[in-house]
Amino acid sequence: MYKYIAKRLLMMIPVLLGITVLVFLMLHLTPGDPARSMLGDTASPEEIAELREELGLNDNLVVQYGRYMKNLIFHGSLGTSYVSGREVMSEILNRFPTTILLALCGIVVTVLIGVPTGIIAAVKQNSWMDKAATFIGLFGVSMPAFWLGLLLAQFFSLKLGWLPATGFYGPKYWYPSGLLRWDVNTSAMVMRMTRSTMLEIIRQDYIRTARAKGVKEKTVVIHHALSNCLIPLITVIGLQIGSQLGGAMVTETIFSIPGLGKYLVDSISSRDYPVIQGGVLFTAIVFSVVNLLVDILYAYADPRIKTQYAKAGGRKRNRPLERKEA
Repeated sequence: MYKYIAKRLLMMIPVLLGITVLVFLMLHLTPGDPARSMLGDTASPEEIAELREELGLNDNLVVQYGRYMKNLIFHGSLGTSYVSGREVMSEILNRFPTTILLALCGIVVTVLIGVPTGIIAAVKQNSWMDKAATFIGLFGVSMPAFWLGLLLAQFFSLKLGWLPATGFYGPKYWYPSGLLRWDVNTSAMVMRMTRSTMLEIIRQDYIRTARAKGVKEKTVVIHHALSNCLIPLITVIGLQIGSQLGGAMVTETIFSIPGLGKYLVDSISSRDYPVIQGGVLFTAIVFSVVNLLVDILYAYADPRIKTQYAKAGGRKRNRPLERKEA
């Protein structure tokens, strides 16, 4: 297991290196000038040229990329923001807790709603509960997230007054109405996955055998059926965490939540290259770590996968002793 984790961490290095190259080229080859964006349209050409020289934008792309990677590798620095003049890493770390808190709240609510609903829909197949859950799941998956979020914000904030429509106001409002749009979409996806997987598993022979032995239905559903559908559920939930981090730019911008997503959108508008590069790289690292944690959870959900991880890590299996011929 440890060799497999080490191997996966080493494989992340070329992936992250490729991300830095792609983001760097995309930023510097697209039209626009950060110096002009910072100084405004009224700035003279001399002032723009002076600022470009100060920021090092007049150097060729190879020199700029080498300088960026040197600071990243040897000093652990993501650069300094063109707009605020502060360290990008400190700015990201100040805003990331808000983004990850919103993502985790969404995942917790998604699991609490999607998994039980999917189990009930599978156990009560073709009943009114199954049909209602299927309809709601299809509605949640098909509905545009940004539009649904605005409707939910209007209903829960303006009509009922239960939640703030925008902003992030501390522990009392850890769950703003803008996040509800993610819960509807992700809960619907988890529900549909749980239902389809449970329907496949409860038709297996060992489930019929457990019922024939007189095992309680609750034990059959939770211990035998649910435990064997954890792998696809872990996969879907892990992907949804990445989707929540990626969709944070939309959610935080629309609902004025001061997280990492809104910070990146504001930096794109001002063409703040160091912030954009650092934010994308930081998000890629978090997403890669989440994928690694999902793979590790597979081994705990299904012990047979540990053998596969051992092979992938290069561990040799013990061979049985061969009998010597007389």
